[in-house]
Amino acid sequence: MLQKLLSQAKTVAIGGHIRPDGDCIGSCTGLYQYIKEMYEDISVDLYLESFPEVFKFIEATKEILHEAKEKTYDLFIALDCGDADRLGFSKVLFEKARKTFCVDHHISNESFAMENYIKPEASSTSELVYELIEKEKISKAVAESLYTGIVHDTGVFQYSCTAPETMEAAADLMRCGINAPEIIQKTYYEKTYAQQQILGCKLLESVRFMDERAMVAAVTRKQMKFFGITPNDMEGIVSQMRNTKGVEVAIFMYEIDHYKFKVSLRSSNLVDVSKVAKYFGGGGHKKAAGVTMTGRKHDIINNLSAQIALQLD
Repeated sequence: MLQKLLSQAKTVAIGGHIRPDGDCIGSCTGLYQYIKEMYEDISVDLYLESFPEVFKFIEATKEILHEAKEKTYDLFIALDCGDADRLGFSKVLFEKARKTFCVDHHISNESFAMENYIKPEASSTSELVYELIEKEKISKAVAESLYTGIVHDTGVFQYSCTAPETMEAAADLMRCGINAPEIIQKTYYEKTYAQQQILGCKLLESVRFMDERAMVAAVTRKQMKFFGITPNDMEGIVSQMRNTKGVEVAIFMYEIDHYKFKVSLRSSNLVDVSKVAKYFGGGGHKKAAGVTMTGRKHDIINNLSAQIALQLD
């Protein structure tokens, strides 16, 4: 499918979701580098918002564009994105493109592009990109990107989305000569002092409720300023909360405007948080989802609790 689409294009744009994470960055830079290496007659541009510093070891990140060009592309490839609005500033390029293609693993994705490759059961969009490209032509640079994406969306191969095929893909990418242990340590486990501080603070301030089956923590804009952090610095807090014994659902929220919060949801086994997020206009996966909600903090928690309770009762 990918090869056919590329054979019909001279200009290609690649875009991922707002607030790009490891899988978004990995899949986007991996495919971008692959097209640059294998299709010399194609002009390709990569569009993403600002991203965490830890991913700057990927060479292709130096070529990321943060503003949309005045251009109509033959093909726009949307990666790791559940709907067009999640493309952010590059949505205008998606809408103008002559052909659109989406590769994604979000269960909430409703195939919004002209052509779609959607597999909700896949570990990551990076694994799907691996499936679509020619394996024998994967360079070390491409492998670094795709391996990084798989590592981040599987929680270093510990989440239930990790299938035998995921491990086989990772092994194949390792054979390209990448430094797998360093990628895992530097991009997944290593934290700045400020990141460790906010993690410790929020774990101390967290509250369990719903018979201790749910856990919540919140960060205000004032606290973010005090600790000198950005939203990127809070990645992983909600997953750490979910690791608490007896907790089925973890809720982490941070203030992005007056009475407006970005909410991250993680579940253990019983709750499909993608359904909860979708009810409020968000989306994601069964065990990891997100949504932006407006209101007082306690009202948001109460509204989320009502939807979670429907699955716990």
